[in-house]
Amino acid sequence: MEKVNLKTKILKKEIIKIFKKFGLNNNHALISANAIINAELVGAYGHGLSRLKMYCDRISKKLINPKPKIKIKKISSSISHINADDSIGFVAADIAIKQAIKNAKKTGIGLVAVKNSGHYGLSGYYAEQAVKKNLITMIYTNAPPAVAPHGALKSLFGTNPICFGTPTGSKIPFILDTSISMINRGNIRLAERNNKKIPKGVALDKFGKPTTNAKKALQGVQLPIAGFRGSGLAWMVDILSGVLTGGNHAGKVKDPFDDFSGPQNIGHLFITFKTNLFVKNYNTRIIDNIKKIKKLPKIKGVKEIMYPGQNKYKRFKMNSKKEIKVTHITKKDLETLKR
Repeated sequence: MEKVNLKTKILKKEIIKIFKKFGLNNNHALISANAIINAELVGAYGHGLSRLKMYCDRISKKLINPKPKIKIKKISSSISHINADDSIGFVAADIAIKQAIKNAKKTGIGLVAVKNSGHYGLSGYYAEQAVKKNLITMIYTNAPPAVAPHGALKSLFGTNPICFGTPTGSKIPFILDTSISMINRGNIRLAERNNKKIPKGVALDKFGKPTTNAKKALQGVQLPIAGFRGSGLAWMVDILSGVLTGGNHAGKVKDPFDDFSGPQNIGHLFITFKTNLFVKNYNTRIIDNIKKIKKLPKIKGVKEIMYPGQNKYKRFKMNSKKEIKVTHITKKDLETLKR
C-alpha cells in the first residue's frame, strides 16, 4: 500500500484548521489534533488520521457538539461527574483526566465519571498524563457493539479497552492499554478501507463463521481475548463506564461510522491515586519489581523482557524524528476536508 510522507508540524496545523472550520474553538481543535497526531506517532493508525473524516461527518450532522457546555459536578473533593454535552471525545477526556489528577493531588485519589461523550482515541494517551504527575491510574471506556457476550451470536459489547498506568522510576511509564478483543476494531476498519485482509482467528462473519474479510468482520462479530474471560472483562467495562456513569450501555453506544441516528453518549471512568497511599517507598519497590522480572531467564529469540509501554515509547521516539506516512485515501480525506 503506497503512502505519502507528511511533516508532523504541518499535518498538525492542517488538522487544527480542519477542526476549526467545523466549529471547534482553537483550544478544542488543538486538544483533538494532539491526540490524533499522538496515535500516529505511537503506531495506532486505527485511532489516528483514519478517523478524522468520521469526526467531521458527525459534527456536520450535529451528532458531535462543536460548542459544548461541559458541566463538572463536584460530588466530593475526590469525586467529580462530568456531562460532556456531546462534545468530541478528546475534549471530554482531556477535561476528565485533568480533573482526576487535580482531585488526586488534593485528597490522594481522584474518581471522575463522564457521560454524553464520544470516541476519545487512545486511553493510554490520557494515562500518560496522570503518570507524569506521579500518579497511578486506571481508565475505562465503552464502545459500539463489536463483541458478542459469551455464548451469544449477536455482538453487544464494545472492544471496551482496559487501561492501567504507573510511574516506573524511569522516563518510560508502564502503560497497559488493551482492548478486550483479539484485534482493535479501528484496525479492521483500516483494513476494510484499504482492501486488506485481517488475521485468522479474530472475527466471525454474520453467520458465525471464521473470516479474514474485514468487511464481513465488521458486519459480524469480533472475538474476545481468552474466550469467556474476555467477554467478562468487556461486561465489566460496560458496567463501569456505561451503567455507573450515566452513559449508554448494553449495546446502545452508536457506531460513529455507520449510525447517524443520534449522539454516541459514550461513558468514561477515570481513576487516579497517589503512589504513597500505603507505602512511602513505592518508587524503590516498583524499580525492584521491574528489575526482578527483567532478569528472568529468556526464551530463545527474546533479547529483553519488556513491560507494557516500552515498545510504544520506542515507536513514539523513533516516529517523532520522521515524517508521518499516510495512505493516499487519508491524504484525499485531508484535501477534501480542507476545502
